[in-house]
Parts: sequence; C-alpha cells; structure tokens
Amino acid sequence: MINEMGSMNNNRKYDLEERLVKFSVLIISLVESLPDNLPGKYLAGQITRSGLSPALNYGEAKSAESTNDFIHKMKVSLKELRETYVSLLIIKEKPLTKKMELLQSCLIECNELISIFVKSIQTAEKHRNNK
Repeated sequence: MINEMGSMNNNRKYDLEERLVKFSVLIISLVESLPDNLPGKYLAGQITRSGLSPALNYGEAKSAESTNDFIHKMKVSLKELRETYVSLLIIKEKPLTKKMELLQSCLIECNELISIFVKSIQTAEKHRNNK
C-alpha cells in the first residue's frame, strides 16, 4: 500500500481514506441514535457535517495541486475532526444517546484521526520547508 507521501507501508491495517470512510459510517450510526428533540437534532446536524467532512476533504487533499494546497486541505480536515470531537464530548456529558459504546468508539477513533492528521501536517510542512 502506498501512502500519501508516496512511500510503501504494509503495516497499516487500512489506508487513511478507508479509515475516514469507516469513521463517517460510525458517525452516521451515532446520529441515528440521537433523540428527536432540539439538542439532539442540532448536534445530529452538526456532527453529520463535521464528522463526514474529513473523508471528503481528504479526497480533495489527495488531489492537491501543491504541497501548500495539500497542507491547507489537511488542516481543514483537522479542524472538522476537532469540532466533531467536542460535539461528541457534549453528547457524552449530557448524555444524549443510550449507545455509549458506539459513542466511545467514535471518541477514540476521532482522537486517533486527529493525531494522524497532526502528524501528517507536520511531516508535509517539514518536507515543504526542506525544499
């Protein structure tokens, strides 16, 4: 499997795009479990937008026209992941779902994706600055 930096990495279970798609599906499942009240509807809409956005933005990042464009699109995805994480914490704190195991899976995966994006952005910035 070739990663976005063009190197071979067979140790990864799946590539980042696949992982983002699976995270989007987790978010959709969580949204379906939220209550049909004002806070539930608001947060459902919010995490639908911010939680699915990273997969779509990453698709754009893979077709970036330059390193700066790649970094920008990755930063947009990172921003959306951080927004999603805070929304998930609100859902947990209230709690607005009975599916706490699903919510915990979303929190863990979101946090791991944030870490991956931070590292990817740092790596891309390092490569850009070394040119």
